[in-house]
Amino acid sequence: MRIPLFHVDAFTGQPFRGNPAAVCPLSSWLDDGLLRKVAAENNLSETAFFVPTSGLSGPEHYELRWFSSRGEVRLCGHATLASAYVIFNRLQPDSEMLGFQTRFSGTLPVQK
Repeated sequence: MRIPLFHVDAFTGQPFRGNPAAVCPLSSWLDDGLLRKVAAENNLSETAFFVPTSGLSGPEHYELRWFSSRGEVRLCGHATLASAYVIFNRLQPDSEMLGFQTRFSGTLPVQK
């Protein structure tokens, strides 16, 4: 199994500074136990996983979840911004706005 992974240093423009997060874009959700294991393997405070949602109008929408080596995290700011960075700069460079649907923290709008 291959899982795409981006290592993003949030809050900085320089490598090896800021607050690091792993970001994994997925086409569909994997088992929670596997998500936790991927996060543990990354050995960072959080790993973000997102899946595009369908049927919503307006800006791009994604389901977003964060995991640490201990399990799912309720909210993580720097991994949210790192996920937006990956979408805006690698996956959807023409997008200006997006929305993250989360399990515990509602919808998080992000503007480029």
